[in-house]
Amino acid sequence: QVQLVESGGGLVQAGGSLRLSCAASGRTVGYYAMAWFRQAPGKEREFVATIRVSGTVTYYADSVKGRFTISRDNAKNTVYLQMNSLKPEDTAVYYCAADRYPSSGYQASAAYDYWGQGTQVTVSS
Repeated sequence: QVQLVESGGGLVQAGGSLRLSCAASGRTVGYYAMAWFRQAPGKEREFVATIRVSGTVTYYADSVKGRFTISRDNAKNTVYLQMNSLKPEDTAVYYCAADRYPSSGYQASAAYDYWGQGTQVTVSS
């Protein structure tokens, strides 16, 4: 079993930055693809970004491309999401996820085996 705990959320003004962290425990996640998803009130959970096992391959949703950066530190068993130029529409609960058997379907939440409890990000206008 893998436990994921997100942190770093909060309230920020539009144009500001936040850095989310996802600390894994139970097993090393060095061989897992990791991802961030988000869910805004009344909306479905959506893909934000993923970093593959290599650590050098990343994919982003079009809505965050150029503003968000996903990274991983396998020595710390931690994944990060640096969020810059935040917009009110980025307001959501952000979830970390881990995929033990990465595939091409990385944008689907069903592809992921483990999830954190989420951290709230609120961007004021």
